[in-house]
Amino acid sequence: MSTQAPAPADRPGTSVGSRAPGDTRRGLTSFTQNRLFWPVAALVLLVVANTIKNPGFLGVRLQDGNLFGATINILRNGAPLLLVALGMTLVIATRGIDLSVGAVVAISGAVACSFIASSPDPTSVTTVLVAVGIALTLSFVLGVWNGFLVSVLGIQPIIATLVLMTAGRGIAMLITNGQITTVNSPPFKTIGSGFFLGLPVAILIAGGVFALVAVLTRRTALGMLIESVGINPAASRLAGVKARNIVWTVYAVAALFAGLAGLMISSNVMAADANNAGLFIELDAILAVVIGGTSLAGGKFSLSGTLVGVFVIQTLTLTVTMLGISPSVTPLFKAIVVIAVCLMQAPVVRKKLAARRRRKASEAGTDSTSARTEVAA
Repeated sequence: MSTQAPAPADRPGTSVGSRAPGDTRRGLTSFTQNRLFWPVAALVLLVVANTIKNPGFLGVRLQDGNLFGATINILRNGAPLLLVALGMTLVIATRGIDLSVGAVVAISGAVACSFIASSPDPTSVTTVLVAVGIALTLSFVLGVWNGFLVSVLGIQPIIATLVLMTAGRGIAMLITNGQITTVNSPPFKTIGSGFFLGLPVAILIAGGVFALVAVLTRRTALGMLIESVGINPAASRLAGVKARNIVWTVYAVAALFAGLAGLMISSNVMAADANNAGLFIELDAILAVVIGGTSLAGGKFSLSGTLVGVFVIQTLTLTVTMLGISPSVTPLFKAIVVIAVCLMQAPVVRKKLAARRRRKASEAGTDSTSARTEVAA
């Protein structure tokens, strides 16, 4: 007599390729518990709302060989914020914070525009490259200064970076002599509003930086070292990790990315405005990081979550503009979205939702068992 088990198709209530209800339920629960679920849900909701308001919202058109459309605008305008948020993600992962990135944005733009404006040939590519090099070098030095205060002198990150946040715009005002410095340089304009292969250069730069950071932090040991420092600096030092160097590096990198963002912003308007360039961008960067699921307590970080957070903020800003609402009200809508997403990601809320799902699953299992017992009887 054969003892071979019946095929799945022969078992009662089961068909080939079908999935048990419990497996489907567990898969859905795992998906909704993912940290990116609620940020992505908020982004989808914003896109749907915009599409209902404007059916052509997702449309992309080709004009003069270049791509245009609302989605392209979101990506291009969000490029500077993405650069700043990437640096902020690494800083927060080490239990730090950098409030000076907005000031670094202003300083970078002021240095570049002032150098180009005073140059004998502002339209020269060499002049622009030198200006970019000076601006990025100065930004990096400012980041090294922040890292020195935090990692060597042991000053609290919020205090250490608050110093440069307060003094930075004053430095930018000194560089521009308190005036809005305008330039006329097509090569410089390319950084913020130029196109290459049909795509905005700003998107290509931000995408390249994002890919580079992702490779360095997820394909090498750098990401693990950053997380170890954020989780427990003392233990990481005892394990042989040079925590001071890691912290120093992330602050320098954050300022470097902020300097690059400053070049984008100033080249987009072809002017350096020390008062308004990068104003409150540090807050938007922190919001993007938090929306993406990275904890302000340090440790684990998510670059993809930061990317989604940037898209949420930028899409929300465009939505407010398209609805004809005053831009001054935009922070209110940002606060509402951030509160909603953070509440859904909060450990207490997640535990209560998980407990509720387990209770429903248990009740469903009990009802199923009772039904099978009655049928068998």
